[in-house]
Amino acid sequence: MSSSTTESRLVRRLLIGIALAFLSFNLLLPLFAVFSEALREGWQGYQAAIIEPDALAAIRLTLLAAAIAVPFNIVFGVCAAWAIARFEFPGKSLLITLIDLPFSVSPVIAGLIYVLLFGAHGWFGPWLDEHDIQIVFAVPGIVLATIFVTFPFVARELIPLMQEQGNDEEEAALSLGASGWQTFWRVTLPNIRWGLLYGVLLCNARAMGEFGAVSVVSGHIRGLTNTMPLHVEILYNEYNFIAAFAVASLLALLALVTLVAKSLLEWRFGRKAVAGH
Repeated sequence: MSSSTTESRLVRRLLIGIALAFLSFNLLLPLFAVFSEALREGWQGYQAAIIEPDALAAIRLTLLAAAIAVPFNIVFGVCAAWAIARFEFPGKSLLITLIDLPFSVSPVIAGLIYVLLFGAHGWFGPWLDEHDIQIVFAVPGIVLATIFVTFPFVARELIPLMQEQGNDEEEAALSLGASGWQTFWRVTLPNIRWGLLYGVLLCNARAMGEFGAVSVVSGHIRGLTNTMPLHVEILYNEYNFIAAFAVASLLALLALVTLVAKSLLEWRFGRKAVAGH
């Protein structure tokens, strides 16, 4: 089979070698270092670091923040994508720009925004203090920061997909007497399910691995407001390297699982697209 490129075999091998060397140095080597350090004292040392009370509290808080942020972003992403892909309305371009805002704003700035809004000296701070409601340096602030940095992922996956699909099938269903909810559950949702799952995967991975925004609003209260990334930082600063790498290995495993699931979804979505043609 003839090659579709004009580069020589040597050039192609050189480019592939550079890519593999870059990935090995920046991905495989760090992963190997994380797991080797985590298991340096054996399985018992690794297990002890994971089941330590502060580590378990960090794991629970991370899962809680993701469990709240991801469903919220699913609802927001589907609604926003449906509105943008199906309707024309004033402010549509502004809405698309706002959805992309967390991609262009530093997560640290996002955390500071919530401190300025809900902190003790923030805009709503006196009212919250008067009603004994704590947002910043508590779980609600962590959840809000997590939602902010993750809300573009689902919407950004669905908007181009729904624009490409058009609304012919939905209009056909409505003309045959289907209600709006029936059309959504039986036509719209099946057509976007793979893109939705892809967005959910990315959203969940970012929610569990977020550091900057959560670091600003958490207060770093050990056992109460530390997520897994923050707990890793504290352990590392205390020179407790085995425990730090043990907890970090859980995040690395999450990243690997996300990559595998992402590849499977891309393969499945690609096959579906080919079959559709």
